[in-house]
Amino acid sequence: MEYLTGETFKEKIFNYDDQSEWNFKGELPAIIDFYADWCGPCKMLAPVLDELAVEYAGKVNIYKINTDQETGLANAFGIMSVPSLLFIPMNDKPQMATGALPKKVFAEIIRDVLKVE
Repeated sequence: MEYLTGETFKEKIFNYDDQSEWNFKGELPAIIDFYADWCGPCKMLAPVLDELAVEYAGKVNIYKINTDQETGLANAFGIMSVPSLLFIPMNDKPQMATGALPKKVFAEIIRDVLKVE
């Protein structure tokens, strides 16, 4: 799991300053967790994301963005509550979900949205 800043997000995911149309730069489907250190549900979600990062290593990249430190990035994506999760398939538009989702739901989203078995 990798922590992204505004700059690394623009390099690895999408440069929202230069492009208005979504253009994913990643080599694998991705999940981005927009979180805050003070957020209880975010803390509950962290071990689930750790497990998923191991289970889907080499198939899905999982990133974290601290919304308190990266306010510009959080604002660019309209993050109003945490945790917020951005699911990015390779050849489709990203989808956002909010809340601490159970691992079973992540597995379904990874299969159905990210198209990863």
